[in-house]
Amino acid sequence: MEDETVGGDSLLRKLKPKLIDILTADPDLVLQHTDSIGLLTRREYADVKSIPKPSDEVRDLLDYVIQKGSSTSLRFLSLLQEKEMQETFPRLGSLKWNGDGELYQNEKNIEKCGVKRQQPMTVEELPSKLLCTNSIVTEKDLMLVASKIGRHWKQFGRVALGISTVQLDQVVADNPCNLVEQIFAMLRIWSMRERSKATAKHLHCLLSEGDWALPPDDIKFLLEGS
Repeated sequence: MEDETVGGDSLLRKLKPKLIDILTADPDLVLQHTDSIGLLTRREYADVKSIPKPSDEVRDLLDYVIQKGSSTSLRFLSLLQEKEMQETFPRLGSLKWNGDGELYQNEKNIEKCGVKRQQPMTVEELPSKLLCTNSIVTEKDLMLVASKIGRHWKQFGRVALGISTVQLDQVVADNPCNLVEQIFAMLRIWSMRERSKATAKHLHCLLSEGDWALPPDDIKFLLEGS
């Protein structure tokens, strides 16, 4: 049987029962870190924070992240490998995903990036195994993308790229009355922060899902020559 393609949301869904058990020890810490990298809207943050039962708080937080798709789920899994999270929740280091279970249709974007199911992975290994790899995105690529992203550009920046509201406000202030330059500046912030992970294929994945998803023909240039 051929290897099946794995998406971040599917992986997070499979890890969900164990993560609820582990993260219930300090759900507020998880919520604050998740919010700090822009994975939740203000309403979602308030909804989760208002839940009195710790296990339910973690459950709803994970559900919100999973609903946002593969790239957001991968960013959450990457968050779990940060030093503070590992020290607070030492059991995270022992988590493994065994690859059993069905896949979902909304994982087609990950499939385009050539990510295949591998041997059982620890949480620490997930991001490097699943993030799309390719040549580093160029400024020309960023400008072409900037010219195609429409009214959802700030939502894309916050949710998919992890750009803070403060940074977005500064981008607008630095490039008044020029939407394309504003979006280009936002994309440069992302590429400079991600460095070697800011690849053309990774950006293509991010632009292929969510409310901001672009038509395939508009971004196929990101996959050409890879």
